[in-house]
Amino acid sequence: MRAPVPIELDGAAGTETLTFLPGEVGHEPLPVEFRTDQTLIAAARLLRDLHDATAAFAVSDTDTWFLPSREPVEVICHGDFAPYNCALDDGVLRVFDFDTAHPGPRSADLGYAAYRWVPLTGTSSAIALDEQRRRFQLFCAAYGEHDHHAVLEAAVGRLSELVDLMRHLAGTGHEAFARHIDDGHDVLYLADIEHISSNAAELAR
Repeated sequence: MRAPVPIELDGAAGTETLTFLPGEVGHEPLPVEFRTDQTLIAAARLLRDLHDATAAFAVSDTDTWFLPSREPVEVICHGDFAPYNCALDDGVLRVFDFDTAHPGPRSADLGYAAYRWVPLTGTSSAIALDEQRRRFQLFCAAYGEHDHHAVLEAAVGRLSELVDLMRHLAGTGHEAFARHIDDGHDVLYLADIEHISSNAAELAR
């Protein structure tokens, strides 16, 4: 089992019951097991398996998604494929939290996943740019050959959308996103957008 299995959906209560996934979740600071090349490769292959499994999913105009569908629709994107939404148990990686799933292109999911798993950040605690490039290309290769520039562009686009969404929902009184703004998450994402954009040629080299 690589993802939770639904057990019960209670529409009246607005709750969903899923099977339990064993393992350690990749919260910050990341456990050392989440920072290895082996886990990076496992994450890319898990994302590829998820995409391949949803490639034939029938999408309808009447479907409702938290994030909007985007063209070209190739798969069902997870929308937030990151260490904090995965559990690692004895070397086996599993994914959960499909709230942001939506139809879209593979590169959209791949870009944000690479941002989170490499990670592609310019913060003071970031790994060196050469190491980011090595891990980024290892992640893309493990997923399956993909245009590196397209993946980086997708990462920038997804982060830009996330900043807009965060600020919009915080403005409507959404408490969780308001806390994110207070904690400076939007500023961090904007800095990471600049980092990826200014180093795209080197990362894709």
